[in-house]
Amino acid sequence: MEDAFLMHRLQFAFTIMYHYLFPQLTMGLALLIVVMKSLALWRNDENYNRGARFWAKIFAINFAMGVVTGIPMEFQFGTNWARFSTFAGGVIGQTLAMEGVFAFFLESSFLGLFLFGEKRLGPKLHLAAAFMVFLGSWLSGYFIIATNAWMQHPVAYEFAADGSVHLNDYWGLLLNPWAGWQYAHNMLGSVVTGSFVVTAVGAFYVLARRDVEYGKLFLRVGVTAGLVGSVLVAFPTGDMQGKNVAFHQPVTLAAMEGLFETRNGAELILIGQPDMKNLKIDNPLHVPKLLSFLTYNRWQAEVKGLDAFPREDWPDNIPLLYYSYHMMVGLGTLFIALMAAAAFLLWKRKLHTARWLLWILMLSFPFPYIANTTGWMTAELGRQPWLVYGLLRTVEGTSPTVSAGNSLFTLLGFMGMYMLLGLLFLLLVFREVMHGPEPHDTGQLASPAVQQG
Repeated sequence: MEDAFLMHRLQFAFTIMYHYLFPQLTMGLALLIVVMKSLALWRNDENYNRGARFWAKIFAINFAMGVVTGIPMEFQFGTNWARFSTFAGGVIGQTLAMEGVFAFFLESSFLGLFLFGEKRLGPKLHLAAAFMVFLGSWLSGYFIIATNAWMQHPVAYEFAADGSVHLNDYWGLLLNPWAGWQYAHNMLGSVVTGSFVVTAVGAFYVLARRDVEYGKLFLRVGVTAGLVGSVLVAFPTGDMQGKNVAFHQPVTLAAMEGLFETRNGAELILIGQPDMKNLKIDNPLHVPKLLSFLTYNRWQAEVKGLDAFPREDWPDNIPLLYYSYHMMVGLGTLFIALMAAAAFLLWKRKLHTARWLLWILMLSFPFPYIANTTGWMTAELGRQPWLVYGLLRTVEGTSPTVSAGNSLFTLLGFMGMYMLLGLLFLLLVFREVMHGPEPHDTGQLASPAVQQG
């Protein structure tokens, strides 16, 4: 049973982590495409329109990959996690159904109009189509976040006679207090991913001395959005989500921060290694009293450590949770510094000549993917050992009739299939990037507004 439980978790972890590589770029690009389309209309500048059209092609490829990799996860609720589906289906089935029926169809329908209807729609209606694609993708994100928020902080439910839970307040589910800050934090993380990808392509074009003016355009849009997004991910959204965890899941906060003992004036550990045998942090580099201040706005506030909770309620893998959280925070801090430096040079009109920084920007695009992945690992590892916090333990949610061999076999199949899909995705995106926003024989842009960048 333990082997099957482990394989169920590994399979779902692999498929969902792989899948989320695509929605985060989809949601980030959706906003940036709307920005470019809006600037094209406002400035009457066709160059922004061509830039939006270029990114729409990459958006479409990414969207298709998200659909293909997302469908298997729906089936896993029935195959690998049948008891969880029986227990919580009366609640989470509502938001998952709304995501598919409303948000997904809204996004996919208007994506077709956006990709193929520009000439017939005209500039304003084409911008409206882009906005509806954006709205659909972000609405989809909210329904998924609302589902996860219920698992983190169950609300608006009642127990049925068979022991399952049913929804008793539709708006209570959608307006779960956990969902608001988690949603804002997650969506801004996707904006950071989209911004870094746009910035990386812009830096590549400038460094390669091809499509240079488009490169400057992408740098301007990407760096500006990246700086704003990186700051807002940290504060207020990251700060408030941290306070959510402290209030509703204090044992999770203790594990994330590596706080084994309850303390007044608790220090914030910047670097260190958890020693689970001796229940301490090795080689810590910390800031005195800062954790208390960040959590409760008081320097001497008490922060509960892991010693305040039963051992069976501790997260299953504290070292992995600790490292995931610190990687997310560390990368987020670097993003702010990098985008601030790029924004300063952009403001001084020197970014396109600072080749050392352009190289850094070009090579940095994978790191927001890592930050977003470790952020979700923090959320999910922190909820353990609960599948639905305080109501259903993870070990109680699996399918009892699906063996470890079944899960391992299908996991290997997913890995092989996803490797081929990933290679196809990279090939298609590479082809679009090398083709560029417009054919090379049309030359560089003529817009003064762009050339000033």
